[in-house]
Amino acid sequence: MKLSHLKQLITYFKKFEKISAIYRVSDTIIKVAFDRDDELYFDMQRSNSAVFTCKNYTRSKVYNAPFDVVLAKRFNRCEVEDVSLVSGDKILRFTTVQKGAYKEIRTYLQFEFTGKYTNVIILDESETVLEALRHIDLFSSFREVRVGQKLLPPPAAPFVAKDYPIEDIRKFLEDVYSERVHNRLETLKKQKIALLEKKLSRLQKLYDKLDDEAVLRKDVEQNEHLGNLVLANLHLIKPYEKLLHVKDYDGSDVQIKLESFFSTPADIAKHFFKLSKKAKQKAKNLHIERSSLEEKMEFLRHFIQTVESARDVSKIELLFPAKKQDKKVRQNESIEQFFIDGYKVMIGKSEKGNIELLQNAKAKDMWLHLKERPSAHVIIVTDKQSLPQHIIYEAAKLCVDFSVFEKGRYLVDYTQRREVKIQEGANVLYYKYNTIEVDNTL
Repeated sequence: MKLSHLKQLITYFKKFEKISAIYRVSDTIIKVAFDRDDELYFDMQRSNSAVFTCKNYTRSKVYNAPFDVVLAKRFNRCEVEDVSLVSGDKILRFTTVQKGAYKEIRTYLQFEFTGKYTNVIILDESETVLEALRHIDLFSSFREVRVGQKLLPPPAAPFVAKDYPIEDIRKFLEDVYSERVHNRLETLKKQKIALLEKKLSRLQKLYDKLDDEAVLRKDVEQNEHLGNLVLANLHLIKPYEKLLHVKDYDGSDVQIKLESFFSTPADIAKHFFKLSKKAKQKAKNLHIERSSLEEKMEFLRHFIQTVESARDVSKIELLFPAKKQDKKVRQNESIEQFFIDGYKVMIGKSEKGNIELLQNAKAKDMWLHLKERPSAHVIIVTDKQSLPQHIIYEAAKLCVDFSVFEKGRYLVDYTQRREVKIQEGANVLYYKYNTIEVDNTL
């Protein structure tokens, strides 16, 4: 927070006559309601403090720490007597008065926008600390902030502040909020995209290491041929040989180098047949492994695009819900899980995940799928409750986000799981359904 801005805000703050309510809405943000109509937020984050206003800032939880108790006791429904800067520095002080039947109680509410020492301090009339957002000991700073101790004045600022004129205070406060929200959104996007790209990179490395099917088939033929040659030349092979000289079917000499010793020639033949069988099995299942990795990578690319196109922090929070510390619950790698206003929404990340969703969903769970085109299958767990329409719409948006890369308008069909008949794999038939339109350009 710039000193020049604080000086200009003083004039704006002096128009307020009282504080109607005051409380923390997050760990570092304090909401102050002045004269009932004007609500301002003081973000006391270290090295990134600010004052802003917005239509509504969701309260993360109710705080009941000693600081919050004193804050409410001293400043709820109090009169604002004066607003000033302490020592001309970036320390904003509200002088307040609570008038009772027998006496007046004067209290200072001090917002200190001083870099790493940013703080909120509550002082009595003698400038003794009643409480503080952050308690600071003498080992951290010469200016101790401790309950019951008199607060020393701050040192003189070692600089001359430049002027940064504000044309419209209200717009300035709104712009501060918009900028902070934008910066937080961009920071979250970078963090989450980096996380997803790391997962994508790991899958890509696994994909790149997959064997070549043609090479595997060649190994099948070669090892099978060598096994047959050993069987045909058993009388020429001695136990524990590591270099075999045998005759091929056309009479040509073949030299076979073994990596280990075998007690009998028959064991050598078994060894080559085993290698052939192993390569054949690997070649047979290679397309399954390749397809699985391709589907997982495709899902992550959709995930990255969805994060990139997010326009508010709530979308990021929906995509990355807080994980519960429960070691007993093992997450299914084929299914992604989200929560929309408390409703569990699950998306198949691959054909395997889609099949598992269909098999495990309950009759009254809601199923969603893009109309007449391939897409991820989506299940909303209903627990037999009726679903609000906005939950269906948000789930339909996720269905679109994780199914297509192109922006546009898409139709999503939805119906209860009991109306969906599984045909083969993840292919289904359904008749009774509704359709909702999703515009993912918005």
